Amino acid sequence: MPTATVHPAQTPSPSTVAAVDLGSNSFHMIVARIGDGHLHVIDRLKEMVRLGEGLTAERDLSPEVAARALACLERFGQRVRDMPQGSVRAVGTNTLRQLRPDDPFVAHAEAALGHPIDVIAGREEARLIYLGVAHGTAAGKERRLVVDIGGGSTELIVGEGFSPRLRESLHMGCVSMSRRHFADGRLSAKAMERAELAGALEVRPVRELFRRSGWRQAVGSSGTIKAIAGVLAAQGWCDEGISAEALARLRDALVDFGSVEAIALKGLSDERRPVFAGGVAVLRAVFATLGVGRMQVSDEALREGLIYEMMGRIRHEDVRERTLRSLSRRFGVDRAHAARVETSARALYAQLAETWGLEDPTWPEMLGWAARLHELGLMIAHSQYQKHGAYVLHSADLSGFTRHEQALLAALVLGHRRKYPVAELRELPAAMQQPGRRLCVILRLAVLMHRGRSAASKPEPRLAVDGDRLSLGFPGDWLDQHPLTRLELEEEAGRLAAAGFALEFA
Repeated sequence: MPTATVHPAQTPSPSTVAAVDLGSNSFHMIVARIGDGHLHVIDRLKEMVRLGEGLTAERDLSPEVAARALACLERFGQRVRDMPQGSVRAVGTNTLRQLRPDDPFVAHAEAALGHPIDVIAGREEARLIYLGVAHGTAAGKERRLVVDIGGGSTELIVGEGFSPRLRESLHMGCVSMSRRHFADGRLSAKAMERAELAGALEVRPVRELFRRSGWRQAVGSSGTIKAIAGVLAAQGWCDEGISAEALARLRDALVDFGSVEAIALKGLSDERRPVFAGGVAVLRAVFATLGVGRMQVSDEALREGLIYEMMGRIRHEDVRERTLRSLSRRFGVDRAHAARVETSARALYAQLAETWGLEDPTWPEMLGWAARLHELGLMIAHSQYQKHGAYVLHSADLSGFTRHEQALLAALVLGHRRKYPVAELRELPAAMQQPGRRLCVILRLAVLMHRGRSAASKPEPRLAVDGDRLSLGFPGDWLDQHPLTRLELEEEAGRLAAAGFALEFA
């Protein structure tokens, strides 16, 4: 292996940092600004280099692949060369781990990039991947399995919160598996079976260790897994993430194409096609060997882990909370008013949760977050501010949230006032539509009760439901003392009626 690089002294607390991942299939770079302990990605570059294809039997790189990789790093270097030393962290993974110690490629790569490059061990790679995934998904107390399929290696990690407990790096990836089993470009049932068996053999030494580790949730990262999830979604075979059934269907479809060149799948890029079958074989082997039935997909992985490592702030909290706090500050949300709305929304929810089938802990969280962010769009413009807030929530990179969670959050914020968002709620996954409809009603009522923005006003109405019929009762003569609220409730009853709800109040 190349000798370790001696890093210059780091400048204290850089406000802008970058991470570069020299993988066996593609090179990635992200540039991020650090503020309030939160990562804000401001630039992201990726090139499909396929470094692993150039690794020779003598453990050096073919001239063609080396030139391709250095040209990519020259382009990356244009973006980060002027950044202070210590603010850029670059790492090489499986292919660079296999180079001869005296191979000059790493030195040339450092000159092209303008910053040192560390060649990291497989388990260190696994630790950093887990760090990135843990920060990019909701970090609860459940134990999770993280799988990252690279070009030349596959990392398996089991951890809790931000702490990895088991780490393993296996010698198989989408490039190496494709070269070994589909080098002639033919896709047959026998070749696919051999590839999957080879993958199972790689996992076998750690199979029982990982099976007994007690993980409850599987999360996948890397371009390979994201590409597989994207194809499954585009084909309509899996609504979100990756299921074992959809993966088997994809495997059969690849065999039916008969050759790599003939693969024609929605959502699959031309760049990814040559190594796609190898990646599917690896993932199928992991699913079968470790007993994975369904896998979520993370947008964050090694490079994000590098950034969080540089930040030096590994906080044991739900990353979504940190994301929303940062968003509230950035958009100047009136947090005192938002907290009053959230308190009322949660009180109404508690009265309806059982009757309306909203007992899953996801729903009060989504309701609370929507209440906190319902005025997000006010900083952009007061007119139709609910639309501005919904657009931000739907389009922004919100660490920790799935795209469907963002869509629900956006729909709730859009629907907290004025027109009820029937069309937007119908675009959600089927399992979210009915809860979304009902959470939206709860949020609308909570917002309405605090329209006067008074900290002294503390309405405590009773709310009962029978299907989509709601009965709202206020104590004593509260409504008589708040005639504007009575008028707004009359208008709200009309809006809800158009959405299929009946609202009575007294």
